[in-house]
Amino acid sequence: MAARITGALDSLETMLDPAGFPLRGVIRLNWYTTDVDIFRQSAAFLLACLAKAGRRAATALLGVARFAYPELLVEVEATAAA
Repeated sequence: MAARITGALDSLETMLDPAGFPLRGVIRLNWYTTDVDIFRQSAAFLLACLAKAGRRAATALLGVARFAYPELLVEVEATAAA
């Protein structure tokens, strides 16, 4: 799960960077996962990634039955501000 979280954060940074928003500009993160228990086991990893970026965003974790693509385990929704 840590690899999936890393991938989601990397994708988020890739999308935010051209718009001039660094990861530290993220003020809200909503995480969706098909396995809340495994995601929570990686929570320390997620918090460390955010701390490294200098960010403490409001965060929600929501369990879902599945995503449109069955191979997906995690999805992130973010709000960034200048």
